[in-house]
Amino acid sequence: MKLHTLSNPAGAKHSSKRLGCGVGSGHGKTSGRGHKGAKARSGGHVRPGFEGGQMPLYRKLPHRGFNNYKFRVEYAEVNVGSLEDLGLEEVTRDDMVMAGLVRAKDALVKVLGFGDLTKKMVVHADKFSASAVKKIEAVGGKAVVNSAE
Repeated sequence: MKLHTLSNPAGAKHSSKRLGCGVGSGHGKTSGRGHKGAKARSGGHVRPGFEGGQMPLYRKLPHRGFNNYKFRVEYAEVNVGSLEDLGLEEVTRDDMVMAGLVRAKDALVKVLGFGDLTKKMVVHADKFSASAVKKIEAVGGKAVVNSAE
């Protein structure tokens, strides 16, 4: 089999509908668009959800809930077990970025308590879970919360 010998199976390709080629073609005059109106014009379409001027369903239904997207604070999460692999005595956000634990564009870092820690280390982060602080201090380390600048 060679690329230049390949062809589509029968019926896979259709010739395009030739519009406006006379009344006898079956696609002449209005070219399958019916008579007049917005849908017969070029660029004529209605936006999603438009119901011909009737009150659309999405406006009839009640709006429920609350969305705090504007003021929410998102943290990049790092587990204590991941910090173990770094092999550093003092771990900062920059060290986590270099190791690939946190993306550079992530503004805030929270350390969570999943995994085991055997080495004593000082960890700098914006937030710590209670279990993470317990595990860091159990091996003689220190959890330092970054101050907001």
